[in-house]
Amino acid sequence: LALCGRFRMARRNCSLTHRISRRWSVSSRSCAASDIFLRHAGELAREMGYEIANIDCTLICERPKIGPHAEAMQNTLADILNIDISRVSVKATTSEQLGFTGREEGIASIATAALIKP
Repeated sequence: LALCGRFRMARRNCSLTHRISRRWSVSSRSCAASDIFLRHAGELAREMGYEIANIDCTLICERPKIGPHAEAMQNTLADILNIDISRVSVKATTSEQLGFTGREEGIASIATAALIKP
């Protein structure tokens, strides 16, 4: 049953992602500020009857060090999504000098949002 519930949630999340990507053309996405997309995703989730339980964001880079900036990032994400800062986690890791992040050619990120239906 838990697996079925997760599958249904994944299908709903795909619907949410599809609605976000349909909202903007590729050309308008390439130069738009990222907070616009994040705010829109939060609004769509609420329109669909969901509440954001938490956000977990991991940045993957060798430099810069994220620790000194993590709290400001948490505040910004919480403000954009209109949720309490205690529901947002920002942390970092390195790729142990492997790949493009290890060569300091870029930064990667992994973000997860847990949604609940009250």
